[in-house]
Amino acid sequence: MPKAKLLVGIKVGTRSLLGAIVSRAINRLTVRQVQAITTVGRHSDGGGLYLRVTPGGARSWVFMAALSGKRTEIGLGAASSVPLASARRLATQMREAIALGTEPRAVLVSPEPARAAATFGSFADEYIESVQDGWKNRTHRDQWRNSLRDHAGGLRNLALEDVGTDAVLAALRPIWLSKPETASRVRGRIEKILAAAKARGLRPQDAINPATWRGHLDVLLPKQSKLTRGHHAALPYGEAPQFMVELAARSAVSARCLEFTIFTAARSGEALGATWSEIDLEQRVWLVPADRMKAGADHIVPLSEGAMRVLEARAPSSHKQTEAIFSIGGARRSNMAMSMLLRRMGCGAITVHGFRSTFRDWAGDVSNFPREIIEQALAHTISNKAERAYRRGTAVERRRALMEAWSSFLIGSH
Repeated sequence: MPKAKLLVGIKVGTRSLLGAIVSRAINRLTVRQVQAITTVGRHSDGGGLYLRVTPGGARSWVFMAALSGKRTEIGLGAASSVPLASARRLATQMREAIALGTEPRAVLVSPEPARAAATFGSFADEYIESVQDGWKNRTHRDQWRNSLRDHAGGLRNLALEDVGTDAVLAALRPIWLSKPETASRVRGRIEKILAAAKARGLRPQDAINPATWRGHLDVLLPKQSKLTRGHHAALPYGEAPQFMVELAARSAVSARCLEFTIFTAARSGEALGATWSEIDLEQRVWLVPADRMKAGADHIVPLSEGAMRVLEARAPSSHKQTEAIFSIGGARRSNMAMSMLLRRMGCGAITVHGFRSTFRDWAGDVSNFPREIIEQALAHTISNKAERAYRRGTAVERRRALMEAWSSFLIGSH
């Protein structure tokens, strides 16, 4: 056969083979389906890629192809370690290798240069994208992204293979004692990301995970005090929605005052001293006068749906405008009233003021609101000139959005 006809025959044959592989629909499966499939057998994603489930429950990716006239199965790795997106990428590379007449298995032993040089940040983004469909709510997704952005920013531009113990410690130490719950979650998230990178061959297989706790970081970091935030014991924000359910079941005036304090992220003295004359129910705002503020300046508090429910339950029409909202017979409650309530609820280890820390941790970890808006909501004194200038505009509506998000989180409508 003439050489030209032979080459044409090879090209035509290659196209036919490639066409046979890709003629079927590809990308049939979703991440959620991959996680849910338990039926024994091979489940096609198209283009030669299958999820294989064994009778013992093992789940792995395989690529099926006709090589040298024989149907061949090539393993791509465990489904728990290789995300759907990565399996598809490997399958695409193998189809290309077959089209070029090369050995498709070479894809597994010749990693792409770009993947080998991946940074912690780029891989973290890819990892979250690949697993987030398995998380039940958006809040969990935001927690991952925001906590890594705010507390692991120093790792982001490091090559995956360069992330070591010192780098992890540098990320954790600033918040390890002041924000123990957040720090522990960040550590766990870093550990998972690095474990996934190792499973993908992007970190040395014999290298220890520098974010491992037992036998590693537990001997390098100081012991945390549970539920502590600075000087005030605080409730972890993940437990706040259930706490609010239990609090709502209480009929005491101190319970309503504590609800209002939590919804507004106010100091206890500010809430206890609030009068109806300070509340604008139509505009849904609370103006706390300067003489009752720690910073000595008027403070505008946007009232969320949750805060409004508390006020409406107190029936303002039956009170004098100058009377404290949470008084009994005109007598204002003391700071001890809410503290005693917490003890009766079996929460004596936390403080009323600690709920401001609960709010601050939630806002920093879960929400996407800028720091200056969060600090303004807490009526904190801002030392930076640029931030003080920003604060003069009050940005009430942006704070209203923040407080509504906090209210929705607390009452479970997120």
